[in-house]
Order: sequence, then C-alpha cells, then structure tokens
Amino acid sequence: MSRILSAVAWPYANGPRHIGHVAGFGVPSDVFSRYMRMQGHDVLMVSGTDEHGTPILVAADGKGITPRQLADENNRLIVEDLVQLGLSYDLFTRTTTGNHYQVVQAMFEVVRDNGYMLVQTTHGAISPSTGRTLPDRYIEGTCPICGDPGARGDQCDSCGNQLDPTDLINPVSRINGETPKFIETDHYFLDLPGLAGALSAWLDDREKSGTWRPNVIKFSQNFLEDIRPRAMTRDIDWGIPVPGWEDQPSKRLYVWFDAVVGYLSASIEWARRSGDPEAWRKWWNDPEALSYYFMGKDNIVFHSQIWPAEILGYNGGGDKGGEPGPFGQLNLPTEVVSSEFLTMEGRKFASSRGIVIYVRDMLSRYQADALRYFISAAGPESSDADFTWAEFVRRTNSELVAGWGNLVNRAASMINKRFGEIPQPGQLEEIDQALLNQLADGFAEVGQLIGTHRQKAAIAAVMRLVGEANKYVADTEPFKLKDPSQEERLATILWTLAQAVSDLNTMMSPFLPHSANAIDLVMGGTGELAPMPSIVEVEDLDVTNEDGSPHCYPIITGDYKFPKWERCDVVVGTKIEKPKPVFVKLDEAIIEEELERYANI
Repeated sequence: MSRILSAVAWPYANGPRHIGHVAGFGVPSDVFSRYMRMQGHDVLMVSGTDEHGTPILVAADGKGITPRQLADENNRLIVEDLVQLGLSYDLFTRTTTGNHYQVVQAMFEVVRDNGYMLVQTTHGAISPSTGRTLPDRYIEGTCPICGDPGARGDQCDSCGNQLDPTDLINPVSRINGETPKFIETDHYFLDLPGLAGALSAWLDDREKSGTWRPNVIKFSQNFLEDIRPRAMTRDIDWGIPVPGWEDQPSKRLYVWFDAVVGYLSASIEWARRSGDPEAWRKWWNDPEALSYYFMGKDNIVFHSQIWPAEILGYNGGGDKGGEPGPFGQLNLPTEVVSSEFLTMEGRKFASSRGIVIYVRDMLSRYQADALRYFISAAGPESSDADFTWAEFVRRTNSELVAGWGNLVNRAASMINKRFGEIPQPGQLEEIDQALLNQLADGFAEVGQLIGTHRQKAAIAAVMRLVGEANKYVADTEPFKLKDPSQEERLATILWTLAQAVSDLNTMMSPFLPHSANAIDLVMGGTGELAPMPSIVEVEDLDVTNEDGSPHCYPIITGDYKFPKWERCDVVVGTKIEKPKPVFVKLDEAIIEEELERYANI
C-alpha cells in the first residue's frame, strides 16, 4: 500500500465552471483516485476554489458586491456542480479560509528567510482614467516572442512563455482598452535562477522515471532556458497580506503563489477536521509517499516550475541553502498530469463570448455519467479534443446505451424472467470459461492503464470487453433455450453473464460511478459500489465574521469505502428484479436544439 496525494487544480471562483475545465482537472483525477483507492492505496484527494486575484475583483465591481460575496456565491455553485459530477474529494475547500492564510504566510516567510525572495523595483501598470492598478493578466498585447496578438501581461498562452506587461507590444487594458501607464513599484520576486539547478536536477530525475507525458516534461525543461525571477506580490487590495509589509495594505501575495500552496493548506485543513491535526504529514513528509497533480496544459508552468521552486526554496534546496520551516521537509511532485484543451464545436471555450457549456447546464439536461464517459473516452488526454453535440449523442447512444446498457438490461431481464434470481451454474463450457478468463485478465490491463494515466485506452479496453460479453450472448443464444432439458445450460450461461456484468461494472466504476451504483442495484446489490461525495456545511477553523458570528462555508468530503479492484463472485440466489434502463437514449433532435443555443455567437 502506498500513500497517494491526488492534488487537483483549483477552479477559479469568478464564475461557474464549464465542461472544458472538468475535462482537464475533474474527471481524470477522480478516475485515478477511485482506482487507486480500489487498489488499497491510502489516497488523499484535495482541492478547493481559488478566490483571490483581479478577475474576481473586477467581476465583483461589475455586480456591485464585494469580492468576498462573489467568492461565496461562486464557491457554492462550483461545490454543487462537482458533487453532482461525482468527484470524490476528501476535502474540497477554498482559499479564503483562515487556515489557508496562515499556511501561505508561513510558507512565504520561510522561502523569504531562506533567501529566495528578492525585493526588486519594477514597473507596475495603472489605469490613467481611474488611477487603479492594472494587474498583469488584465493587460493584453502582442507577444514579443511568438507574435500572438492576444498575449497577457503575465503569460502568452500561445507559446507558453512568462512575460511582464512591459514586454508586450502595444499593450492595452482589457477592461477599457486604454493604454496603461507604467510606474515604479517594489515587489517580492521568487529567485528562480537561484533554484534553477535544483529544478533542473529534479526534472531530469522525473524524465528518467519515464512516467511524465512528453509534452509536460519537455515544456518544463524548455522553461529553464530563459528562467528569471518571478513577481510573487501584486498591487491589489484583494488577497493575502504580505508578511512584513503590513504597513502596505495595497500589496498582496500573488494569487498564483497562494493558490498552489492550497494543496498543502487543504491537506492540513483535512487533517485538522479529521481529529488528527498531524495526519497530513504522512502525504507530505514521508519520502515514500507519491503525489500526482492534475490540471490543464495552461497551468503546467505553475506546477512543474513555480510550485516546485517554492517547495525547494522552503526546503532550503537551492543555491543559497536554508532550512525547512514548521511543515518539515516537503515532498516534490511525483508527476504533473496535464491534459490538453477541450474545444467546443471547433472553437475555444470563452465564457465572456458565450462559447461555453457550463457543467450545471449540462448536468441539468443529461446524465452525469454520459458526460464523464465522453470525457474519459474522447477527452483531451494527450492532445486537444473537440466536443460536438453529434459525437456526444453518438457515443451515448451507440456505446453507453446500445453497448454497456443493453448488456446489463439483457442479462438482468433474462435472469428475472427465467429464474428470478442468479441461478446455480452447471458445468462450464469452453466458451463460458473463455469469457470469464478475458474478464479476469481485464482487471490487470485496465488497472495498469488507469495507473499510468492512459484513461482513454483504459475505458476502450473495458468497452472491448463489453463487446466480448455481447458477442457471448449472440453466440450462446440463451433466449432460444426454452426446453426444460436445456435449463441447466441456460442457468450456466446466465450465471456467466451475471458474473460478466459484475466484473465489468467494477472496472467501469471509476469512470461511471453513478451508473455503477444503479447497475449494482439492478444486479441485486445495495447500490453502493461506488462511494459518492457529499456537501457538508462547516465553520472556519480560525476566523469569524466581522460581527463575531461563525463564518460558514460548504466543503466536499465523503466517507469512502471502496470495493477491491478484483472479481467479486456473484452470489447464487440473489434476487433480480425486472430492470429499468440505466442509461437514457438521446433523441438526435437535441443536436440541432443544442447548436441553436449557440447559433448567434
């Protein structure tokens, strides 16, 4: 058994999340975590809403409310969506908790005191018309490196290089289009050059492991070629105060500094709420523990460079040495598992332009497992993928309904009609044993693929076995065995089918937990094969509201007891009721209906 930290990207709380977001961080991390739990590993899956930074400040101003009020609203929306999707977090929290503030500030102080935070004078941008600070990502212009006209002041998404606003050609404010005015201002910079040697050695070691996706490791190593100090504070009044600069309330820690520390702070909050405040150390201080970070490719740099650099600086692992602080020697990531982008009908998701399918809208009209299946089978695992309504309908109907759902329905219907319960088998024939052997081998094949983050190949392998089970029905033709003399053979075939459905349902459960529970009920089980998350209202552990009342917020958590990743023998005599279809067949008319929603974009 290993201890595994499943560190899931923090969705930004400036609005509800769309299906492209959960295709990158949500479903892949949940499939992996569910499988690892079934293998007996001690998994800690953590994340939360990222609630600081300029976009929330701007969005709150637009709605006439405070940033905290906007964060509260969107935090709850996101929590509800992720629970409905079935993501099995041990703790999904938020970055505006007292616990998070304390952990982030302690982390900053140690990195600074170890010599890896440098105060530098730089040019900050302000709006000439309002006098307000314009944070980097709200300045747009042409990238000086690749020439892309839509580069931001902190990064060019086209070529992936980090930038400063003053690097941009023809910079303008994304808020009102005016040319920003640049003034001198002091900020703390993370001394990445002083950590470059340690970062390079760590990445070389990760490359030798052969486990990282090639695009992630190569991008990360290429980043080292032009490494330079990176600003870790901002001129903004919404965020975590900078230790030592309490007399400068307009300066806060950069949202990306505090967000990545969230993996640690969420683990600590989980431990504090569990009754064992030091339990988190088993995942962070034990060098044998493993950690996997899940996100989209636009966040690679922060997880393969910035966060490891912060950990190295905290540990004293750079050129200047130093000593770890109160959290002890922290583990570096075992693997950064980055997905590519999901597009929508050939266009990049853009909430501001209405090119978006929000998770809650999707789940209000379609089954959660239909979306999870599409993401698992056709998502952006190692290359960009396109979501189209035609393909969503096709995969739902031809693969989920006609393939897997039909197998379950046929098996349960025949058992119910002919025996009413799982029958006692007679002597197995070669064709029966061949199917059972294929299924037994499937556990190793599918498990190995999930464990190495090849989920598309894994679910394809399960669906291939579904096809073999459907072929078995066609070859054995149990529906033709009506003579009393054929009853033993019929019982053997239907028992074999019951075992096949059970095996396949276990293999499918990390991908499709909702339907796994429904199928378990169909086959006479308790309907609790795949544990599901829940929302719990909690009080902040460290701070209260201004009036002294408890500050409450929702978290995602769960009491997860998973079955083993192996065959569970079906029990002869288990009652099987007449089944209802598990999956909903979609009318092809919805393709045009859905496209019409976006026709004027």
